[in-house]
Amino acid sequence: MPKKATLITGAAGEIGQALLYALIENHASPDPIVTFDLQDLPPELSKNNIADVTHVKGSITDKPLLEKLAAEYEFERIYHLAAYLSTKAERTPALAHQVNVEASAWLLELAAQQSERSRRAVQFIFPSSKAIYGVPDLKTKAAHPKVREDEFLAPITMYGNNKLSTECLGNYYSRHYKQLADTKPIMLDFRALRFPGLISAFTVPTGGTSDYGPEMLHAAAKGEAYTCFVRPDTTIAFMAMPDAVKALLSLAAAPHEALTRTAYNVTSFSLSAEEFHQQVLKSFPDAQITFTPDPHRQGIVDSWPMNIDDGAARRDWGWAPDYDMQRCFEEYLVPNIRERYVV
Repeated sequence: MPKKATLITGAAGEIGQALLYALIENHASPDPIVTFDLQDLPPELSKNNIADVTHVKGSITDKPLLEKLAAEYEFERIYHLAAYLSTKAERTPALAHQVNVEASAWLLELAAQQSERSRRAVQFIFPSSKAIYGVPDLKTKAAHPKVREDEFLAPITMYGNNKLSTECLGNYYSRHYKQLADTKPIMLDFRALRFPGLISAFTVPTGGTSDYGPEMLHAAAKGEAYTCFVRPDTTIAFMAMPDAVKALLSLAAAPHEALTRTAYNVTSFSLSAEEFHQQVLKSFPDAQITFTPDPHRQGIVDSWPMNIDDGAARRDWGWAPDYDMQRCFEEYLVPNIRERYVV
């Protein structure tokens, strides 16, 4: 008899670690948790005595392993966080598509099969990204400073295309799966969040094109020089990691009947690279930060909107961030990053 559980893929990553901490500390998962990642969990998360957590080490592209998990567990909820991030995706696009789309499609199919077998909808929570947007030029970007969910869906990166493809697949599996069948199946419950640039005080950025912001802070705290790869005027939206976790948990808890979309924008604050630089200097006045834009990465960031409109999330399920820019830096980022690098 399969055991009920919550599955977290990509659990050893930035979002995964923060989400797992929150689920454990808040006792927010009524079922045992199965974590899945290519890497081991950090020691403080892998102790068996802190919660009913089982870690499975493997690749999200390993179909037999996923099938084995689906046979062993009856998943009530899946947080599908495993992903090949944006900068790496541009260097190896075929591998990125395999990880980000093909593996996601297979996991959606397994969740759809479980929904049918158990006669109840498996909830599938998916972190999407601002990278799904593709604003054509800087003039258009300035004229549309805040973008809604249905605007400029023309991503120029493999990562953005991967995320948008998975959103479309999730919408299919939750609204149109087996639409030609004689009997209507039980659909899975797909819910996606389009995140801005996420900033964590506890994990080091790895491979995101918007990571220039947190990279400035971590370098300054370590006393290392940092060369920012975008122009000082480059402006995008950001969010503190605790708010990202809050958004995931809030969307998961929202009544299905309240949702009008399968994918929602969420954000907190927007600022330029130079404004980020000035915030760093307030706490680390000796920080050595220079700007040498990389034309390729600059082009990617220029295609993203300066901000995203999260009005639908606020209306449908009461979304509101806890951290504005000031609180994010003063209460979350700076104190924790200082402590991290104290010798």
